[in-house]
Amino acid sequence: MPKTGIRYECNGAMASTVGKDNGLTPAEWKALGKEAAAAVCKVNAARATTPYRNLPTDKSISQLGEVLASAKAKAGRFDEVVVMGIGGSALGLTCLKTALRPPYWNIITPRARLGQPRLWVMDNVDPDEFTAMIGAINPRRTLFNIISKSGETSETMSQFLVALDLVRECVGKRWREHIVITTDKAKGILRPVTDAEGIESFIVPDGVGGRFSVMSPVGLFPAAMIGIDVKGLLAGAAAMDKVCSSASFDDNPAAQGAAVQVGLYRKGKPLSVMMPYSAALKDVADWYCQLWAESLGKVAPDGRFVGLTPIKALGVTDQHSQVQLYREGPADKVFTILSVEKFTNQVPLPDGPESLKGLEFLSGHSMKELLKAEEQATAWAMAAISKRPVTKIVLDRVTPQAVGALLYMLMVQTSIAGEMLGINTYNQPGVEAGKQATFALMGKKGDVKNPTAIGLPADCTTYAVLRKRIQEGAV
Repeated sequence: MPKTGIRYECNGAMASTVGKDNGLTPAEWKALGKEAAAAVCKVNAARATTPYRNLPTDKSISQLGEVLASAKAKAGRFDEVVVMGIGGSALGLTCLKTALRPPYWNIITPRARLGQPRLWVMDNVDPDEFTAMIGAINPRRTLFNIISKSGETSETMSQFLVALDLVRECVGKRWREHIVITTDKAKGILRPVTDAEGIESFIVPDGVGGRFSVMSPVGLFPAAMIGIDVKGLLAGAAAMDKVCSSASFDDNPAAQGAAVQVGLYRKGKPLSVMMPYSAALKDVADWYCQLWAESLGKVAPDGRFVGLTPIKALGVTDQHSQVQLYREGPADKVFTILSVEKFTNQVPLPDGPESLKGLEFLSGHSMKELLKAEEQATAWAMAAISKRPVTKIVLDRVTPQAVGALLYMLMVQTSIAGEMLGINTYNQPGVEAGKQATFALMGKKGDVKNPTAIGLPADCTTYAVLRKRIQEGAV
């Protein structure tokens, strides 16, 4: 098997550690292994209809050459990159930036950023936040990357209208140079304007949903603009793809992760907590929350409500806010700790003055040692004492290759879990009703397509009727 820089540890979720009520017995683990291995075979066979699996290795799908050429051509021309997207169009990129760029990227000096632009990921339409961002940038030195496959994302399109008006006012006829659009190759609202105006564009690959799109131009182009090694990212994912494609349960960390989560879900643990012990990985947990919730929270074909609720935490911060609940609250959670073995900095802890008593035990150690001690202590207290199932994903260090492998492993784990739960991992029907209701309230005209299929009342066939029903409080 290729080296990925990652290992998965799940002994803390076994009955031998946390007891048979809270962990998996050898018989249960054996049965889950067979089920997960069968799910791996089905997921592998569906690669043609789940093209995110091919993004790490197929340069034409990831458009790697075009992404790198465009980022290189724009290097030095822009001081700011503003990404306008929501959900998967924002969370994946944010986690890459947090993991693979120095902390406080937007406030460190241009020299510390090696001349690379600041990054603003606008994934909300809070008017005060958006106004503050506009006030913080120089539009004449800003590139706006608009990301929407359909062009029907109200939040992103409203931002685009403001950005378009701004750059046209500030740079006149050169406004097209300040916009890059990432959208469907042929359909949607954005494709006609992109083609008609000659705006540079990238393609959201067919069949790649937003939460699986971080290794497509959705994530790769803005990541390359701020100097992230996207080749390394894809190389790490490609190495992990070989591991996660293995039909051997013992060799496949994605299958093992899915088995732990699904097995303990069936034993009354519907909450999945991800707790990184690395500030660089804190937004991986945010990205994971969307990946897990939108993929696995479904109504199954037989009418069952299915889904594990993801929760994000951060070590050591949340030891002082959430661990009390985790240890002594309901035993309904599975914990995944993201662990990093090697940090760039150690930060030695110096001796204090003689008058400062009681801290002698810290002297001679480092902040890195303290972080690792707290990670080990928390995992031990939860599993060994409170009998709460704990697993670990351990990275040798935070590198583009390791981050690519980590994100890819979690995506494949999600696909396997969806197969084991008997649901469609890749759709999101629960989002559509609110989306169509927003259109109605904003005055959109025309028909609502297949209202009952997205959970709306059968008579809401037009936006006018839907708007009336909402205003009457019937919906």
